[in-house]
Amino acid sequence: MVSIAVNKSRENVAMLGIGAYRPQRIVSNDEVCEVLDSTDQWIYERTGIRNRRWISGDETLRSIAAAAGERALVNTGIDRSKIGALILCTSSWLKLTPHGAPTVAADLGINGIPAFDLTSGCGGFGYGLGVAADLIRAGSADYVLVIGAETMTVGLDPTDRGTAMIFGDGAGAVVVGPSEENGISPTVWGSDGENAEAIAQDVDFLEFMNKAQALQGTDPEVEPIGRMSLRMEGPRVFRWAAVTLPRALSDALEASGVAKEDIEVFIPHQANARINDLMKKNLGLADEIPMANDIENTGNTSAASIPLAMEEMLVTGKAKGGQLALLLGFGAGLSYAGQVVTLPPAPAEASF
Repeated sequence: MVSIAVNKSRENVAMLGIGAYRPQRIVSNDEVCEVLDSTDQWIYERTGIRNRRWISGDETLRSIAAAAGERALVNTGIDRSKIGALILCTSSWLKLTPHGAPTVAADLGINGIPAFDLTSGCGGFGYGLGVAADLIRAGSADYVLVIGAETMTVGLDPTDRGTAMIFGDGAGAVVVGPSEENGISPTVWGSDGENAEAIAQDVDFLEFMNKAQALQGTDPEVEPIGRMSLRMEGPRVFRWAAVTLPRALSDALEASGVAKEDIEVFIPHQANARINDLMKKNLGLADEIPMANDIENTGNTSAASIPLAMEEMLVTGKAKGGQLALLLGFGAGLSYAGQVVTLPPAPAEASF
């Protein structure tokens, strides 16, 4: 009988390096409120956000993803020819075809490798990290570059009080590879399609094209075509999070084999500072355990949120390479993904 070959597997994997890119333009709450009917104090008290980064000039999703990936490769010190796959975690690439990852791989000088987009909203980085770790464990790649990149502002309605003040742009990346000790736990993940419309694009592509065609030749001042925008039902999302996330955090700890008392850093998705404080308290983590608060000056960057927050903590010394961190991403889908990880070394080249 013919025997079909199998890949040689590896058990232990870890994040070996990290890189990030933050757009040059800093947008304050006061600037947002020039269009949005709100105030700096109202926004900060409810979200924990003071500033966010928005792309400007020649910055694009493609350019910031490549910049973050380049920094991760440089900071890791690995020969890029060893990268066996690239995963681009994003929900804001502007085309369905071609998808973004192959283009970003070519920009990084690693054209030809398997490269694919992974769309899972704000939980995207956690999904990508889990897939990367399992690709290496299965022997399908030796090293994987995972990039979380978003230009959320491209699809924002600046007058929408549910989204305009929350989102920002940015990119973060990690190189995942084999290690002596395991540094990425099994991923605990899930989704709730019954509540998926709580965070949704307000019109699909076909509807938008049909509307544009129907309004051809009309005065845009009288009948504007408008734009496709992201909408979010905040209370509905909060109720889902209140039920789902405590269980997800507990399950992530259980799957990791690590005790709650061993966690040294907490890096939740930067969606809302109040929600993050509540999660830390409900999980029973000690007050002295540092928790990411990148949302204050970066906003919610969806799939880029966790690697950006991780990089900020490492650069500022709030966290150190080798420490045990609990990660949890959650959002559109509605989806979530969590892991316990060993933090990579602090980057030599920082994003700020």
